[in-house]
Amino acid sequence: MKGLDIFRNEYLETVTNNSNTLSLLGRGGGIEFMKQTVQKDKLMILFPGENADVQEFFYILNGEMELKINGEISRLIADDVISVKDLEEVIQITAITDVTFLSVSNAMVFHSLSEGIKELRSIGEIVEKKDRYTYRHSTRVSKYAVKTASKMKLDRQRIDDLFIASILHDIGKINIPEEVLNKPGKLTDIEFDLIKKHPGDGAEMLRKTAYKKLADIVEQHHERINGKGYPFGLKAEEILLEAKIIGVCDSFDAMTEDRSYRKAFTAEYAMREIRRLSGDQYDPEVVDAFEKVLQQEGKI
Repeated sequence: MKGLDIFRNEYLETVTNNSNTLSLLGRGGGIEFMKQTVQKDKLMILFPGENADVQEFFYILNGEMELKINGEISRLIADDVISVKDLEEVIQITAITDVTFLSVSNAMVFHSLSEGIKELRSIGEIVEKKDRYTYRHSTRVSKYAVKTASKMKLDRQRIDDLFIASILHDIGKINIPEEVLNKPGKLTDIEFDLIKKHPGDGAEMLRKTAYKKLADIVEQHHERINGKGYPFGLKAEEILLEAKIIGVCDSFDAMTEDRSYRKAFTAEYAMREIRRLSGDQYDPEVVDAFEKVLQQEGKI
């Protein structure tokens, strides 16, 4: 019948990465209708809108999600609806189980999301083939980074860019031999020189993609404000704020996870070390915001 379309198990377009699948069910009149799945323990992020007319609805079909607002934890289950309009701050929702939900938005976001997910998938698959630890580490760092940036009141675009850059910050490690990445003993000077190449290698990979504007963030995430970082020895304001945030979150996660050469340190110990180096290696403003995130999460 004219004006009526029925789609049976058919999507206009579907894109998949390692943590979620996004399918465009319909589009028209400035509205997009989508179906999305998010895997267990992965993050869904809702950003404050720059346009007051933008509104989104999310209807949970199955699974369970959790969000924390003002220290209070809320559980979301099947048949719950999330309505988003005029958010004042970033909201992070964690999938407790695999979750499937429908979403309706007048923001026309699918195209940018689909292109982003495709590129993330291709780069992420390369990284996983090299070292599965790198992917898990980068996922944790991205969660810390987004929360820290939100505390610092960065705008939506910067937080969005930071989220992607933090996921990809270690992709340059695919060029490092596995025996060096997993070596239980002290690295030789030659081996450490290989390690120090990964920020630049990752940046070069990004410069060949649609994410080339994020390359400098990735390249600088091991720079330190005292000028003793790598690869360039940048100091203080020469380092992008996003790179400083990743640097703190990266260091904390590295200290609190097992390594081939040592067991994990406690969160309290790691935070004390970062605090001790605040103003020397790490930006004090970033350290303060990161510490508040850990306190709110009950990690310290």
